[in-house]
Amino acid sequence: MHSPLARTSQTAERVARAIRAVHGSMAAPLRAESGLVEIGQGEWEGLRREEVAARYGDLLAGWRRAPLEVNAPGGERILQVAVRVRRALTALLARLAAEPPVRRSATNVTGFPPPPAPDTPWVLLVGHDGVFKVTLLTLLGLPLERFWSFPFAICGISVVELRAGTPVLRAHNLVEHLAPLLDQRALAETEERQRSGAL
Repeated sequence: MHSPLARTSQTAERVARAIRAVHGSMAAPLRAESGLVEIGQGEWEGLRREEVAARYGDLLAGWRRAPLEVNAPGGERILQVAVRVRRALTALLARLAAEPPVRRSATNVTGFPPPPAPDTPWVLLVGHDGVFKVTLLTLLGLPLERFWSFPFAICGISVVELRAGTPVLRAHNLVEHLAPLLDQRALAETEERQRSGAL
């Protein structure tokens, strides 16, 4: 499931292709979900961070201090975002709950469940930083005032497992899979410097 914006749709398509290449039919069909669209930033849309800070410094500082009280001029409020995210999550969790139960073998460690079976229902969400902050707070039952508590890197991976309806944060903001891209970029920059004779 992904935000309908082009950048997330393209990322979701690439991830789905990679999953199909490795796991075949395990890849779920792609589905755009309007509830995952990034927070509307009104007059800040399309501006670089430095431009927002230069033009709207006080408002930006207020938004970082009190995200439920301050927002971009003409932008969406966090409470509005939470309503649509919760609606999307409710529908998603209902679909996952309707999947047939999976039998599990006993665990070797008392008090800890075994890892999920390969056919355990799962979903991959491809979305945006602000929406993922609201999603994680919602799933973990934390107040929206904690909006800035969880960073999300571009293409970072977080994993939330639901055990008998209880969310468990298994991994957050993993970016190690991006290292080869950084290596390729560094190599290309080095080659370009060498070609141009730059130091």
